[in-house]
Amino acid sequence: MKISIKNLGAIKQAEFTLGELTIICGCNNTGKTYATYALFGFLSFWRDAFSITVSDHEVFQLLNDGAIELNIQDYIDNASSIVKNGCKSFTSELPQVFASSEKHFLESHFSVSLDSHDMYPSPAFERTMGAAKTQLFSISKKADSPVIAITLLVEKEKVKIPSEVINRIVGDALKEIVFGHLFPRPFIASAERTGAAIFRKELNFARNRLLEEMSVMEKDINPFELLSKVYSDYALPVKSNVDFTRKLEELAKKDSFIAKNHLEILNDFADIIGGDYLVTQNDELYYVPKGKRIKLTMDESSSAVRSLLDIGFYLRHVALPGDLLMIDEPELNLHPENQRLVARLFVRLVNIGVKVFITTHSDYIVKELNTLIMLNQKGNRFKEIAEREGYKTDELLDSTKLKVYIAEKALIKIDGGKIKTRCQTLVSADIDPQMGIEARSFDKTIEEMNRIQEEIVWGGDQ
Repeated sequence: MKISIKNLGAIKQAEFTLGELTIICGCNNTGKTYATYALFGFLSFWRDAFSITVSDHEVFQLLNDGAIELNIQDYIDNASSIVKNGCKSFTSELPQVFASSEKHFLESHFSVSLDSHDMYPSPAFERTMGAAKTQLFSISKKADSPVIAITLLVEKEKVKIPSEVINRIVGDALKEIVFGHLFPRPFIASAERTGAAIFRKELNFARNRLLEEMSVMEKDINPFELLSKVYSDYALPVKSNVDFTRKLEELAKKDSFIAKNHLEILNDFADIIGGDYLVTQNDELYYVPKGKRIKLTMDESSSAVRSLLDIGFYLRHVALPGDLLMIDEPELNLHPENQRLVARLFVRLVNIGVKVFITTHSDYIVKELNTLIMLNQKGNRFKEIAEREGYKTDELLDSTKLKVYIAEKALIKIDGGKIKTRCQTLVSADIDPQMGIEARSFDKTIEEMNRIQEEIVWGGDQ
């Protein structure tokens, strides 16, 4: 699967593919965040707003006969067209994703292209849909069958669901069966996450106050439209962070698959923040430092604790296998040692089935990933180094799982033309199984600093 963007922020044209771990690095204002937000926006749009269309004839047949069978291969054969329509619809939504003027996106383009080997259906699928505690119909597919069976579970005369709703439900099931393995469920931690953690109470108060005002406003004002504009000045990922932090008490009642099966990862995360988060029954949020009998509010806690808040709650309460965890600048407010630990945490997540996508300015994160790649070689010497330095087997990184891109200017063919033009793009970085990532984005700066310091120390007096 290849993702293409054009005329988006600083990026003139770029292509990239997702790895199990994907990194975009580069200087400020080079398009890293634009690429990240666009990808998050598309995945959110695909899951929540876009649906595969089912013909009216098929819906009528279901309501009339009580059951229909659909051939999954028909939708696989038409996958490219379905995705193209989804990308076209999403491109028109870019101004809303970035909370910006439409004029900035008049020539923008977002597309996803699929390879034939990308397309294979979900091995098995089972879903029952209902309303008012009544099961209305089931959608199922056996692992060894191309047939999707849709069956009414009540007498057809009792079905009160509008046909367009049935169309949407069936279309969403088809979307999951055909494309579920391609388009993961996204969770994003934007660079603004620290502010969302601090002003959680204020955000709740503002929204609740608006709800109160809506109850007494004039009838000719649409309250739902007004409510939808509460955070309309924020880009979609920031809205997502705000909504997530508002629901922490509700989320804290659930356990993720990591909490159930990989508790050691949560323990290591607690080591990074030096404690744990606590949500009380009164919806009070605290940070509890290890070994201390105190509870600190978010504004009393360190910036590092705040910057990792939503990531911590995601890991403990929300994460599912196959998710895409997206973090804009994970190094925010972290000491270099903790940046290294975060890099190791990312690899452990990748190795248990959670995809990770980050933008970063951190040389520490990249160099630590290089260490994890280089240690993932056969031989007693590498094993001895790993054991001596405290690296665990599940922290070692297979280089084939990694994709790295540098946001910079380069010569590329614009719109498939024959002549190359120098413009802002994403350049794939070389990744060597023995040497790691070629991070020239950082190397140039580090080498320049070393050159200056060496001259100061060893240059001598003139």
